[in-house]
Formats: sequence, structure tokens, C-alpha cells
Amino acid sequence: MGRVKSAKRNIIFGYIGQLSTALMSFVMRKIFILYFTENLLGVNSLYTNILAVLNMAELGIGTALNFSLYGPVARGEKEKIKSYMQLYRKAYHIIAVVVAVIGLALIPFLGFFTKGATEIPMRDRTLYYLIFLFNTVTSYLVAYKYSLVYAEQKNYIQTNIITVTKIITIFLQIIVLVTTKNFYAFLLTEAVALLIQKIFASYYLDKLYPFLKEKDITPLSKDESDQVWTKTKALVFHKVGDVARLQTDALIISSIIKVAMTGIVDNYNMVISSVSNFVNIIFNSVISSFGNLIATESKQKQYEMFRVYRFFASWIYGFSCVGFMVLLTPLIRLWLGDYWVLTPVAVYLILTDYYFKGDRIVLSNYKTAAGVFEQDKYLALIQGFVNLVISIGLALTPLGIIGVYIGTVVSGLIANITKPIILYRTCFDKSAASYFIDSAKYLVSLVAVLLTCNFIASFVLAELSIGGFALMVVIITVLFNGVYLLLYGRSPEFKYIWSKVSARFN
Repeated sequence: MGRVKSAKRNIIFGYIGQLSTALMSFVMRKIFILYFTENLLGVNSLYTNILAVLNMAELGIGTALNFSLYGPVARGEKEKIKSYMQLYRKAYHIIAVVVAVIGLALIPFLGFFTKGATEIPMRDRTLYYLIFLFNTVTSYLVAYKYSLVYAEQKNYIQTNIITVTKIITIFLQIIVLVTTKNFYAFLLTEAVALLIQKIFASYYLDKLYPFLKEKDITPLSKDESDQVWTKTKALVFHKVGDVARLQTDALIISSIIKVAMTGIVDNYNMVISSVSNFVNIIFNSVISSFGNLIATESKQKQYEMFRVYRFFASWIYGFSCVGFMVLLTPLIRLWLGDYWVLTPVAVYLILTDYYFKGDRIVLSNYKTAAGVFEQDKYLALIQGFVNLVISIGLALTPLGIIGVYIGTVVSGLIANITKPIILYRTCFDKSAASYFIDSAKYLVSLVAVLLTCNFIASFVLAELSIGGFALMVVIITVLFNGVYLLLYGRSPEFKYIWSKVSARFN
């Protein structure tokens, strides 16, 4: 199956899955807020973030091994694939034990992280957390098998399994929530559904790749093992830094401000992630295609495809960012009510980071596919340190939550400046000057459209209504895409994308 066809299939199934689960998640969140307290919502959001931090134990071994599989898969080297998968399996079983041990060691500190949740007994907070920990630890027992799916550009297999499970889980959770109004039952419903999913996925992937169960496996050579561990060591720095920058905001908010605020922020993040997941499906679906491209094509061809990839990302992230800037808070008011609204400055900071994160995702995805991990291995640590210092320091001031997101934005911009330089020099043997020139053009275009849309919204949304909201969606869609088409419709990148789109209809 060709790269374009594989990416297309991954994108289509990804969209179907994301749309289905997003709609049900919005319904469930509304029902959750009706039946449970804001502190329970905050605890639910907080524990999700704590377990995301614990995932740091994976320390990049998955990324390094996925990269190592691209070549053997492209060449059809079955024995070599078996050797890498054996290493991957052993590593992930060890990781499961490490996560379990560290997770249990955090139990005495749960009271510190759940500031203000006095009406929830400590015993309950602990048991809730153990259910979350169980879900995370058991996921490692099957996760390694998906690496081969990714290397073969069949991401849709995992997407479909997750989608079906998510739909069933949310449906059952809604029923349990309404009928029992019991948070334990709510969490255990998800735990059981996820456990069944993992058992099924393991069985299905064993049937799909029967050679994974073969015992005659030749161990990797010392050079091959050393290459994996060298990349893993570099990725340790990336992983630790990324966790310190991306997964600590909820911990800082819940421990310094109050745990209930974590739930309020999570409502915004849920909307943003629901939309950005649609965007990321496109970009994540082509990582394995890029791995194949890098293994088989010239640097010039790689550079041209990267420019197309980056241009498309800037357009899509710019469009969604403008939409969020204008409509996110009105949507929260329509959906949940004025009580759940964040201060505008905090919202704008969250969305500023969201836009620049789009550029970082493009750079990181390409670097991952190319196996470029060592050249900037200290960068993520620097970002994480800057984020923690600024976010914690300013959270203790009257700025509060605004200070937390100032740290997030500042630390993120460090990568937006340094990663292009590293990527262009390492992968393309070129200066990154053109990248920064393009970045400035795209940003100026976005700000101009945003100011125009905000001016129009001041009239259309003067009195909030569903009709006015829908009209503003249409206005932003037409205005943003019309301006970008006018400005960039003659660029080589747009012409390439248009040729691929139009070819599907001829």
C-alpha cells in the first residue's frame, strides 16, 4: 500500500473515531457536572494528569523502537522485526512494573495535590487513584504490539479498536452515572471496558502477526541494540523535559490554587483537544509515511514534502486557533453556563500556546520519523525547567492561573526558535531562515484575520445565542480560508495539496 493511500486510510478512520467519541464525551461531561461536584471533576482531571506524568517511565523506548522498525518493515525483514519486537516486549513489561511502583509511592502525597477537596475522604481519593493507576499499568502489557501496526502505516487498526471501546465505555458510563450517581461505579465501568479491550487487542494482534509468538528469535546484534539504547538515552531528556513542561500545569493549579480549578480548565482543554485531535489525526497519520519517505527518498524530496506538511499545518492550526479565540468561551457558556468560564487572559494564553504547539508538532513528528533525537536532547530539559520556575513562581502571585500559562507559553517558544535550526541543518543541510520568514508571514496573516473576526463578533455575539454562534462559525470559516487562499493559493505547497485533492475527484 502506498504512503498516500495509507495516510488517507489512517485519516479517514481517525476522523470517524474522533467525531464519534467527541460527541459522546461532550454529553458525558455535561451529565457529569449535573451529578457530581466540581471537586470530583477536578480530581478526575488531576489523576489523568498524574498518570500522564507517570508515563514518563516509558522514557522514549517506544519512539526509538518505532523508528528502528521502519527500515526492516520497508524491506520485509521478518526475522529482524521479530528481534526488535522481542526487545520492545521485555522493555515494556519492565516499564509496567516501574510505573506501578512509582504510582504506589505517590499515594502519601495525594492530599497535597488535591487542595480544597475536603468533602472527599482521603480513603476515597486513594481508591479513585488506584483505579486510574490500574488502567495505566495494564496498558503497557499490550502497547508494544501496536508498534508494528504503526511501522506498517496501519494506524487505523488501533484507531478502530480504541474508537469502539470508547463509544461503548462512554455509553455505559452515562447509564451508570445517571442510574447510580456513584463515582466508584463510574470509574470501574471504564476500568473493566479497558481491560476487555486490552485482552481483545492482544489476541487480535497475535492473529494478525502470528510470528510474534514464535520462539526462534535471533537477538539483535550489539550494534543494533546500542543504536536503540543510544536513541533511547537521548529521548530520556526529551521525555523528562516534555513532562515537566506539558503535564505539570494541572498539578501546579491543583496544589497551589485549588483542585476545582483543574476541572474548569479541563473543560476548555476538552474542547481544544476534541478539535485539535481532528487536526492531529492528519499529522500523526503521516509520521510512519515520513519514516518510509526518509528511508527511500532523497533529501530534496524530503525537504519539499516537509514544506508542504508545514504549510498545511500552519493553515489548519491557524484556522482552528482563530475559531477558538473568538468562540471558545461563548461555547463554554452555551454548553455549561457562566460559572465555568475562565478569565479571558488565561484563555488567550492557552490558545497562544496551542497555535505555536502546531509548529512544534510538525517539527517533532518529522524529527521522530527521521530519528533525530540526540542533537537537541537537552532542549526539553531546559524548557521543562523554565516552565516550572515561571509557572510556580507566578502562580504564587496574584496572577494565579494566568502566571501558570505565561510559563507554558514562554517555555514552548524556546523550541519554536531552536528546533527548526536543528532540523534544517541535520535533515536538509539548509539554513532555517526560510522557515522563520514563513512563520512571520503566517502569524501576521492570522492576527489580521483574528482582529477582523473579533470586531465582527462584538456585534454578532453581543447577545449570546445558538443562532449567533452558528453565524459566527460560518463567518470565521469563510473569512479565514478566503484570506489564506488569496494570500497563499499560488504557492508551490498549496498547488501540491490541491493537485492531490483534485486528483481524487477526477
